[in-house]
Amino acid sequence: MGYKHYSTITFPAICATFLLYWTSLKSKIGKSCRGPKMPDKLAKIAEALYDSGCLKFGSFRIKSGALSPYYIDLACLLSSPKNLCTLTDVAVEKIRHLASTNRIDKLATIELKGALILPGIGCQTNIPCIIVRKEEKAYGATGRIAGAGIAKDDQVLFFDDVISEGLSKLEAIKPLEALGAKVENILVVVDREQQGKENLGKLGYKVHALARITELAQNLLQNRKIAEEQASAVLNYVRSG
Repeated sequence: MGYKHYSTITFPAICATFLLYWTSLKSKIGKSCRGPKMPDKLAKIAEALYDSGCLKFGSFRIKSGALSPYYIDLACLLSSPKNLCTLTDVAVEKIRHLASTNRIDKLATIELKGALILPGIGCQTNIPCIIVRKEEKAYGATGRIAGAGIAKDDQVLFFDDVISEGLSKLEAIKPLEALGAKVENILVVVDREQQGKENLGKLGYKVHALARITELAQNLLQNRKIAEEQASAVLNYVRSG
C-alpha cells in the first residue's frame, strides 16, 4: 500500500519540492553568513580597523608634515584575514550599490594600500581591476598601468585607503584619464574629513567613504575600545583642520 501511495507523486513534483527547500535553505545560510546590516555596519568597520591594528591612536607625522592623533595603515590587514574579509565585504556591498545607478567598467587603485583590498573586491564583483604604479616602470611591461587594459570612455571607479585633502587622488587618477578613462566616482575606506571630498567635488568627482574618522572614533569610544581623551583628540583635530 505504501508503494502504491508514493508512486502517485510525479518526478516533477519531487523536483519542485526539493527546489523550494534548497532555495529556502540557501536564503537562511546566506543571511547567517552575511551577518547584520546597518546600523551595525559602522561598528563592523570600526572593529575591523581597530582590532587589526590598522587604526592606531597616538601622535603620528603624516605626509603633509603635520602631526595627527591617529594613523591608518591598511597593510596591517595582511596579518588579520578575518578583518580583511570584513572590510572587503563592506566595500563590495558599497560598490554594488554604486553600480546599480552608475556604469562601472573597471576598478582602479594606486599601489600599495588600496591594492591590498582591490583584488578581493574584483573577485566578488567580477569587475576587472587596474593598479596604478607610483612611478613609471622602465623594463618589461613599462608604464604606470598594471592589470586590466583601459579602453576609451571606460567608466572607472577609483578605490583607495583614505582621503585627506585629495591631492594624491588627482595624481593617481591622471594616468587613467590620459588613456581615455572616465573617472567620476572615488571610494575610500576612511574619510579623514580634511576637505578632500569637497575639494574633489568642485572638480566634478563624487567621493564616497565607507566611514568618516569622527564616526569611527565615536563608535570605538561607545564600545569602550578607546579612551575619551583619544576620541576627543580626533574630534578636535578634525575641527581645527
